[in-house]
Amino acid sequence: MSPHHPLDRPIWSALTGRQAALAIHEPGAVRLRPDIGNFAAVRDADGVGDLAALVEAAPGAGFLEAEGSDMVDVLPPDSTSELRAVLAQMVCRTLTPGPSVAWEPLGEADAEAIHDLAMLTKPGPFRRRTFDFGGFIGIREGGRLIAMAGTRLRVAGFSEVSAVCTHPDHRGRGLARALMREVCSRILDQGDAVFLHAFADRTATIALYRSLGFEIRRRIVYTVLETPEGR
Repeated sequence: MSPHHPLDRPIWSALTGRQAALAIHEPGAVRLRPDIGNFAAVRDADGVGDLAALVEAAPGAGFLEAEGSDMVDVLPPDSTSELRAVLAQMVCRTLTPGPSVAWEPLGEADAEAIHDLAMLTKPGPFRRRTFDFGGFIGIREGGRLIAMAGTRLRVAGFSEVSAVCTHPDHRGRGLARALMREVCSRILDQGDAVFLHAFADRTATIALYRSLGFEIRRRIVYTVLETPEGR
């Protein structure tokens, strides 16, 4: 296979590189631990047998591949998709200034609160141990977690900001934007550029990210395989 930018195949790049410890590996394929997330990737077309074994063991796998690449349709035989969407992959190297907010680091002791907020707000694929990606910070009021942001995939030179969400009762205060700016700032300070993914048809969301300093790099196809009944 011809060389590719690490962000063209972000799952493969992350789970065979900086985040290999979070994954289940076969010679020709890789899958994020199911308690962390649904991501999977295949090395090339010759690895579909290994991919099929990983998907069978943990159904509902999700894939991120550059639009127009040969890898977009390299999926397990006879699989069906429950979601096929185009995302805008955006990158930030210089963050625009903006207001800050008091926040606290989140970790193991906050696992249940993190999961509950994610299930309520649905920022994207989220599992019980998704916070194992690290870099999660949040805001509490009255002892309740009301907003958070964290990191997700890390590839050579780039880290992804993700899980940005606010409890519905506290929206409109700029909390998510402030937390996102803080996570991005910390990534940039560590020497990485920041990236993220947004549905390509969400113009308002993309405009928000542009206001923070992100620009569209390319389009990515997000595929989620159907989970068989009873699994």
